[in-house]
Amino acid sequence: MKNILIFTFLFGKLHHQLNLKTMIIEHIAIWANDLEKIKTFYMRYFGAKSNTKYHNPVKEFQSYFLSFESGARIELMQKPQIPERENPKTETLGITHFAFTLGSKQKVDELTELMRKEGVQIIGEPRHTGDGYYESVVLDPENNRIELVA
Repeated sequence: MKNILIFTFLFGKLHHQLNLKTMIIEHIAIWANDLEKIKTFYMRYFGAKSNTKYHNPVKEFQSYFLSFESGARIELMQKPQIPERENPKTETLGITHFAFTLGSKQKVDELTELMRKEGVQIIGEPRHTGDGYYESVVLDPENNRIELVA
């Protein structure tokens, strides 16, 4: 507990010294096998806008940046040497999910049902959670967990 308090104090002091008024997550990055399929998923269900594909043939690297109305972005990346996750349904250390807020319980239910009808895998049915959300959990085409929350 003492270490947490020291870290909080030092980080807070550093934050003040650097005059960091607001910090936001600028983007997250997702490795993918099928860039076009995952790009289409986020554009279709979440209204993402895509830039033109970046391609570096020397590094065998390709990527898209997807932008959302809120200002958040996702970088979708592909490189042949990246290994697949062993079991996408098993949670492991590291980032386990990210969430899109949809604004209402009704919208969570509606998008969950649309996704189900279109073959998206639903791994957590809509429900009220202990931390105050109404949410469902789906997998994107690369088996990343996405929470739909209200």
